[in-house]
Amino acid sequence: MKKTVYGVCGMCTVRCPMMSVVEDGKIVTIHGNPHAGGIKGALCARGAAGLALVDDDERPQFPMIRTGARGEGKWRRVSWDEALTHVAERLTRIKAEHGARSILLSDRGGPFREIHRAFMRGLGSPNYCNHDAACARNVQHAALSIYGFDRKGVGYDLKNAKHVVLQTRNIFEAINVKEVNDLLDAKANGCKITCIDVRASVTAGKADNFLLIRPGTDYAFNLAVINELLNKELYDKEFAAKWIKDLDALIAFVAPYTPAWAEAETGVPAKSIEKLAKELSQAAPAVIWHPGWMTARYSDSFHMSRAAYIINALLGVIGAKGGLPLANGPGEVGKKNIKDLMAIYPKPTEQRVDGVGWMEERTHFDTGPGLVNLAYEAMVTGKPYPIKAYIAHRHDPLMAFPDSRDVKSKWDNLDLLVAVTFSWSDTAWNADVVLPLSPYLERESTIACKKGCAPYFFVRRRTAEPRFDTRAEWEIYCGLAKKMGLTEMAFESIEDIWKFQLDGTGLGIEDFEATGMVQLTDKAFYREVDEKTFKTPSGKIEIINEKLEKDGVPSLAPYVSPERPPKGHYRITFGRVGVHTQGHTVNNPLLNAQMSENLLWINEAEAQKLGIADGEYVEVTAPGHGGRIKAFVTPFMHSEAVFMVHGFGHTLPVESRARGKGVADNELMPRGIAKWDKGGGAIAMQEHFVTVRRAT
Repeated sequence: MKKTVYGVCGMCTVRCPMMSVVEDGKIVTIHGNPHAGGIKGALCARGAAGLALVDDDERPQFPMIRTGARGEGKWRRVSWDEALTHVAERLTRIKAEHGARSILLSDRGGPFREIHRAFMRGLGSPNYCNHDAACARNVQHAALSIYGFDRKGVGYDLKNAKHVVLQTRNIFEAINVKEVNDLLDAKANGCKITCIDVRASVTAGKADNFLLIRPGTDYAFNLAVINELLNKELYDKEFAAKWIKDLDALIAFVAPYTPAWAEAETGVPAKSIEKLAKELSQAAPAVIWHPGWMTARYSDSFHMSRAAYIINALLGVIGAKGGLPLANGPGEVGKKNIKDLMAIYPKPTEQRVDGVGWMEERTHFDTGPGLVNLAYEAMVTGKPYPIKAYIAHRHDPLMAFPDSRDVKSKWDNLDLLVAVTFSWSDTAWNADVVLPLSPYLERESTIACKKGCAPYFFVRRRTAEPRFDTRAEWEIYCGLAKKMGLTEMAFESIEDIWKFQLDGTGLGIEDFEATGMVQLTDKAFYREVDEKTFKTPSGKIEIINEKLEKDGVPSLAPYVSPERPPKGHYRITFGRVGVHTQGHTVNNPLLNAQMSENLLWINEAEAQKLGIADGEYVEVTAPGHGGRIKAFVTPFMHSEAVFMVHGFGHTLPVESRARGKGVADNELMPRGIAKWDKGGGAIAMQEHFVTVRRAT
């Protein structure tokens, strides 16, 4: 018997809508959901490799409790009942001795967080974090500081855009299928793409304008664009007069940062900056200057993102078709939202351990997911209070953050480290307990809402029964809740959870049967900016932010030129590729066959000086670490930097395909977790230098 099952991809954090064809209980094919706008029935290479994840025997297959030292790889297979009982008893004891606040959980974010966040609330701990200190925290805090709402308060109307600027957003390799399709459609209709990068990525190859920029000078570039927009009166004066506060302060601040000044600093010709500003003005308001996706790069990346949001505001693109439309939720289209599982329990009254929202110099940070890197500090110092239990849910901090030995050492005082994971990782290998999560094709999840011009509800259904003794998120956390007496969230089935969520909406789970989604409006709805749009004290776009100023972070920070590499050194930069999602797909059989090791991009003139030929192995080193990697010699790499794809250099014996292949960029950043942007909170991971030489 053949049937179609609708779900959500889980190979990266985008979570593209998908469908599977199942015959006699076996998954035959997987596709993008053809009913989801912009997907066009497609998945990226990573999504298409979901079947290989299910078939892979080199993943955690059953619950395990550590028997040797952490990281020794000695485990005892246990039943789910024993594993959950063990974790529940340990958490209960830790809670009794140190309080619920001593329990921390971190994840990779996304739409299916409610069940474990509800669990943390039930325990009484305020310490939920996500991975964002290694990703988009700078963007989030930039949006909050300018608009008063978070980065998802606006969308990207790529399909209708006339000019898109991609800076720290490699859209054609860090793939969101809908965004890629929408931008390609726009390009076919005449949209221009400008790419600003330290290397010629795939995105640069598809751009109309590629600007090779000196590493670490993006903020300088953006200030020069603002200068040109204001000086030549290329901005939307009507929008600015009505909605931008402190414009005079901005005009005075950017006066010295001319395109000519920026040319000397960034290496981008002044004429190119002037030309870009003029083209953006002509295309406005159907313009998108992307504020960045992974911006955990430089010490001023927060201000780079903030400047990008200011440019968007000056061009009047907020709320505009083809620009940054305001994101609609159910309420904006006259519908009732699903019930929040987190509302089962009250918000904990304890202050966060990372100091976010209350500690001096940290009051301007978003308290939702906090900053997990600062929570690690509390593990070491015990201040403001100790963390004794840590649950890493689908999160591998030992690969996500710089210098795994340094990060791991911060966990020495933990009494319990639990990994909830569908693949092996360094964090799982060093855990006390491994709770194996079923791959996304073998698990169902909570109902979620996708905001946008046309918002909708969506659900992930289980496509096939698990091959091994693995479980879905809801099974794991509801099981723990039951053992810890949290009866309010001890749901017995996913259907009970769905029924709870849909209560009051007028919908039932059967309404998702036909397409996997429930559209909340029949057409895109562009809300106009009004007095309720910006959640700032003034109700306007604020150039000067009171919270930043109070915390000692200047809203308009003077530009500081980045350090030049010492003689014989190069700045280490890293990024994504279309066939891998950081480290957790490198051992996937299909994706490993596509790309089994990373390469070191190096400028051809620099390679010639070092006697390095394209394709030969080189040694790349930093204090305390080094590795052997093939060189990719190209003129389209800035001479001050080298680049490698993130996620390689695995060492675990349980990953036969990935082990010993390539180099881990994060290991080339000694004690790098201590370098973080005080404005945005993210780690400054590209503030490190390496040496390169021919391999002996």
